[in-house]
Amino acid sequence: MRKILSAAVAAVILSVTVACGEEPTGGKMRDISTMELVRDMGIGINLGNTYEACGDWINGETPDNYEQAWGSPDITEEIIKGYADEGFGTLRIPVAWSNMMSDDNIISPDYVKEVKKAVDWALDSDMYVIINLHWDGGWLEKMPDDKENVMGKYSRIWEQVSEEFKDYGDRLIFESQNEELGWSSLWNRWGDVEGKDESYALVNEVNQNFVDIVRDSGGNNKKRHLLISGYNTDVELTCDPLFKMPDDPAGRCAVSVHYYTPSTFAILEEDADWGKAAYTWGTDAEIAELERNMDLMKSTYADNGIPVIIGEYGCPIKNKDPESVRLYVSSVCRAAYERQMCPVLWDVTDAQYSRSEYKMKDAELKDMMMSVLDEK
Repeated sequence: MRKILSAAVAAVILSVTVACGEEPTGGKMRDISTMELVRDMGIGINLGNTYEACGDWINGETPDNYEQAWGSPDITEEIIKGYADEGFGTLRIPVAWSNMMSDDNIISPDYVKEVKKAVDWALDSDMYVIINLHWDGGWLEKMPDDKENVMGKYSRIWEQVSEEFKDYGDRLIFESQNEELGWSSLWNRWGDVEGKDESYALVNEVNQNFVDIVRDSGGNNKKRHLLISGYNTDVELTCDPLFKMPDDPAGRCAVSVHYYTPSTFAILEEDADWGKAAYTWGTDAEIAELERNMDLMKSTYADNGIPVIIGEYGCPIKNKDPESVRLYVSSVCRAAYERQMCPVLWDVTDAQYSRSEYKMKDAELKDMMMSVLDEK
């Protein structure tokens, strides 16, 4: 009798849970478009140089060794909660899934566990979370010459990640790749057009494979919102007609680009053989360039019903004018957000956000960024 009563109670709980629109696992999938979801994401920040840290020199016995290899402290709930407390609505978590991976491309359960902790803490803080397949040693660069093996590894990674997170709700977003889709071995944008069609076709094939894998993995992944990496996540290259968004039966895909323009300010900390590092930013011409690029993304994608996430943007703080840093970061943030895009600041340990004090290091910059949320 006790077993019968227990089964009856369980059935009632199950029916109530499903009736409320929530799966038994607790993963909630709302009736919300990807465009609406992207707007609800607010502005975001990256947990950079952490779970995507990689290198043969790292002692690969434990996930902590990778997590801390590039300067990050052990990630705690206080660190993650601090992002939400500072006003960020989205946390992007770059991941090198091949760390501690077996020879037959099986992801380490211990590594998954560590990533899940950060994901869960962010979700518990009412943030959106983006997890991706980040650069992890350059194996994807071999795709044109070793397509079967490289695509096989890519597919196995997303099959496993999809399975691990299939019961999570719609605040968790999968991103197909980082900046690696696009191969200079096939086509050099600074040369002629030979190989361009081939390179774009391969990018489109990888993204379609990603969508197919996720949609076929069951659970909430049938309707999960997905982020499609643009061609090298470059604005101009992603707006080329050769780049195609994948076919998605759920119709829940956004496109991702990164913004580090001009590179002399947004990337270089010191002079290089290809450019001279810029100390300042903010001339009329530089601001106009930003507006043109954001308008291009808007007219190509957002205006045509395809949501846009600026998955990374930012600049170094070393050898930069602090006022220019504030102006650049807040200007990119504002230009994206006012065009209905979600800007996600690239940040690493103690650059803009203090992982020991759980707050933005520059309060003035924080206020400038958060003020864009007041705009409709």
